[in-house]
Amino acid sequence: MSTAPDAMEISDAKDVPVIRRRVLAEGDVQGVFYRDTCRDQAVRHGVRGWVRNLPDGSTVEAVFEGEPDAVARLVEWAGEGSPAAFVDELRVFEEEPRGAEGFTVRPTPPRPS
Repeated sequence: MSTAPDAMEISDAKDVPVIRRRVLAEGDVQGVFYRDTCRDQAVRHGVRGWVRNLPDGSTVEAVFEGEPDAVARLVEWAGEGSPAAFVDELRVFEEEPRGAEGFTVRPTPPRPS
C-alpha cells in the first residue's frame, strides 16, 4: 500500500496560494454595522484578518488574508459594505501575507495629536 496519494493531497492543500489586501473604505461606513457585517462575511468565506474604524469618523480599515478568490470576494464586499453603509471610495493595497489567524474587530486607534 502506497502513501504517495495522501502525501500529494497534503502537499496540494499546502500549495494553495495566500494573498493579503488592506482596504480603506471611506464614506458613511461607521455606525452602520460595517465592521460586524465584515467579520461575518470574512468568517463565511474563510478569510482571516481584522477590521477597525479609523478616528476620522468616516473611514474603516480592514485586512483580508486567504485564498485569492475568497479575498477578492471580501474586497468586492468592502466596496458595498453593510446594507446601511454608503462607500464613497475604496482604496486597496497589496501586502505580503503575514499568517493572520481568525478575523477580529479591532478597537479604533487613538486620534493622532
